[in-house]
Amino acid sequence: MSKAVFGRVRNYFGVLKPRESGLLTFIGVCAAIIASGDEFLWGRLILLFITLLVASAGANGLTNYLDRDLDARMERTRGRALAAGRINPPEKVLPLLVGLSVLGLVLAWQLNPLVFYADLMGTVAAVVWRKRWNCVFPQGMLASCAPVLMGWLAVSPVFSWELLLLCLLISIWLPIHLWSVMISHREDYIRAGINYFPMSREVSGVVKLLVVLGLALYLASIILYFVGGFSWLYLVLANLLGGAVFYTSFKLVKRGTSRESWRLYKLSAFPYLGLIFLAMCLDAWFL
Repeated sequence: MSKAVFGRVRNYFGVLKPRESGLLTFIGVCAAIIASGDEFLWGRLILLFITLLVASAGANGLTNYLDRDLDARMERTRGRALAAGRINPPEKVLPLLVGLSVLGLVLAWQLNPLVFYADLMGTVAAVVWRKRWNCVFPQGMLASCAPVLMGWLAVSPVFSWELLLLCLLISIWLPIHLWSVMISHREDYIRAGINYFPMSREVSGVVKLLVVLGLALYLASIILYFVGGFSWLYLVLANLLGGAVFYTSFKLVKRGTSRESWRLYKLSAFPYLGLIFLAMCLDAWFL
């Protein structure tokens, strides 16, 4: 493969936000394992993995395309392929993004009509929920909960309190993850014309809210321990991870620096969300 071809492939691949799509796929597969325990079909799990990966890549790619002009105005994101003009015209990427989204819906229907509806809900919500809209609630919540719903409903098409708490955990996690990165790059967002919450409030007030959300996230994870019937492995990791998020958010109140806010953002991604779902997954699978 020539250097030019490799560069084009990398640009198109980057539009799909592979890290974000990978994390969403991971928590969706974990939700399926939690729902099924040690009784599931490997073929179904593999199909779910492919469905989640394709659907997440398509939805994330569409949001990347729609936000390209805003990304170009922000120092943190102006290097992305669409914002930087490395895919020109940007409409060249649309067949790939629409194709992935449609394929994800087709595969979701093969798993279960409820999985299809969860995927459709998540895709529509993700397209509506963009940086220029102040839509953490409810669009962002729906988009972020869609992989968990898809994973759970693929193996257990029944709603339960455990599923509701998993979605609650995601819904509390989302503003912590999103608002912490916005605070850490506050001036960048303001220069780009973003003036809604949390940009519309003083940092001191927003970080206090993050502490409350950090405590709520910890409590939700502990309630999950009792409702889900998990063992000591999950309880230990839930305490460690929840305590780390709460402590980091508390340090942010004390210091109020962009560095602390960036640490909270990085901590809330895979170290928290990925590991706590991994703990639930391993607990349900092995213990």
